[in-house]
Amino acid sequence: MSSQALDKATQTQIANIEKSTGKTLQQWMDIVNSTTLSKHGDLVNFLKTSHGFTHGNANVIVHFARQSHAGATDDTNSLVTEQYKGKEKLIPLYNQIINGIQQLGNDVELAPKKTYVSLRRKKQFALIQPSTKDRIDIGLSLKKVPPAGIATAAGSWNSMCTHRIKIEAETDINPGLFSWIQQAYEQAG
Repeated sequence: MSSQALDKATQTQIANIEKSTGKTLQQWMDIVNSTTLSKHGDLVNFLKTSHGFTHGNANVIVHFARQSHAGATDDTNSLVTEQYKGKEKLIPLYNQIINGIQQLGNDVELAPKKTYVSLRRKKQFALIQPSTKDRIDIGLSLKKVPPAGIATAAGSWNSMCTHRIKIEAETDINPGLFSWIQQAYEQAG
């Protein structure tokens, strides 16, 4: 990720990690890179279970560790980076959404794909997709819950989702959004 794409929210998150743990980002990266684990999700879970990190903080550390680790083959971070090429102004919104989702529970798995990030528990319950230069769409899998308010019917947008929420500004990332996401999270458990 270029230094331009390292937004203020990520810089603040890194500073907070360093302040709260007493270790620098580089020290955490060294810890991650010294494990025998190779998959992004396994490394995130390692930091969460062994060091008490939240999902979002663990994900940031693993992201930077994997970028710096020579010979790293896991390209999940590059998938997210590619999704936001030409849409860099959406990265702070994406980070805020991920930070909110990490509060749902420590069993949320992020699985980046080519065009979106799948959110799973026992099964996929949501996805986050930068659909345009100005909008992120969140798809939800909510059985037997009628669309209402900000959550419209997904229709033909994505066959894996029943509902779709459009995020265009920081004000769209609010308790109402996370209430909808939490419903989908609970159904997936």
